[in-house]
Amino acid sequence: MATKRKPIHSGKSKLNFRPTTDPSKPEQKGTTPTTTPTSVKEIVTIMILHVCRKSIFFDTNLKVALYLGALFAVSLIADVFTIPKSYLSKSSNIFNQYFVKIAWGWNLLLLIPYVLMTSFIYCCGQKDRILKHHLVRLLIATFWWWFWTTLFGLIEFRYGRCTVRGENLRSRQSCLKAGHLWNGFDISGHSFILIYGSLVFIEETKSILSWDSIKEHIRLEEHYRLTKDLNLNTNPLRLLSDTQLKLLQINYAKLTPYIRGLFVIITLFQVLWDVMLISTMLYFHVMIEKFVGGVCAILTWYFTYRYWYCQTKFLPRMPGDGLFRYIKPKSSTSLSGRKRASVISDNQLPRFMGMPLYGLKTDNGNVSNVQTDDSSR
Repeated sequence: MATKRKPIHSGKSKLNFRPTTDPSKPEQKGTTPTTTPTSVKEIVTIMILHVCRKSIFFDTNLKVALYLGALFAVSLIADVFTIPKSYLSKSSNIFNQYFVKIAWGWNLLLLIPYVLMTSFIYCCGQKDRILKHHLVRLLIATFWWWFWTTLFGLIEFRYGRCTVRGENLRSRQSCLKAGHLWNGFDISGHSFILIYGSLVFIEETKSILSWDSIKEHIRLEEHYRLTKDLNLNTNPLRLLSDTQLKLLQINYAKLTPYIRGLFVIITLFQVLWDVMLISTMLYFHVMIEKFVGGVCAILTWYFTYRYWYCQTKFLPRMPGDGLFRYIKPKSSTSLSGRKRASVISDNQLPRFMGMPLYGLKTDNGNVSNVQTDDSSR
């Protein structure tokens, strides 16, 4: 006789997918506030900024190597072979007349407000720190621009000669104006200013990396101070005073749209400088003149941004160095083989277009679904 089978659903049976809970322990719930939904406008802005970051933050060491290699190889080819003429081969083209010839003026016009606004935020409005730690970098860069371009002109005047002798033909301008030829070593000022201007653009705009993480830091720090939950607070804003935190919150919301707009324009100018550098390689000067100008630009950039500002104790400081640290350092090898600080994302979560798919870990270990400006380079 067959035995009677117990019913499948009995009072003592437990479903496998239901976790066992201890009734003596309270249910754990999230303590940090949730972020606001991301608008369509914000998503489009993030996509545009992502494309700009990918363009301007192309591996700088590799870009420097490409500059040097192209100055030698492309310029040598242009000296040996006849390059077909184009609109850019004319020195009177609009890009040369209104952009390259006053390139450093464009650099300053864009970088002065950009550095002022970004440093005003991460320095919490401290004017002395803004001027001595950050804005002075542009003054130093302007000095080097003036020094090298003046030296190039002196070398050409000192060692250059007109094919026809005469007191009124001692300068290059007067010799060419009279219809004669000028023989001299004319170091390419265009090669210098286009390469140096591009590298300064790249270094100064690095403060925008991890920029959106400041918004998350502000949100969490306000929550910590409101709830007095400071035990696990490792927020980089924890050392700011209430006045500084409030000033940071106001200025960040007010100035960020202008900073983003300037960053997009700077990216377009940096691309234009690279295009005009190729034009210079193909149509103007000889190889050695362009190569020397480019080497002077790269050495000046390396001395200032890779040695002086980040490896010495002398002012100024690197972009993004303020009252709090929002850019996470990552160990990477520089051209000299020494370790330097660069920007990385807050964690190694899977990403789409530079944004984390699952959100970022907050300071207390919770997961917050937030967008950031981090991007892998």
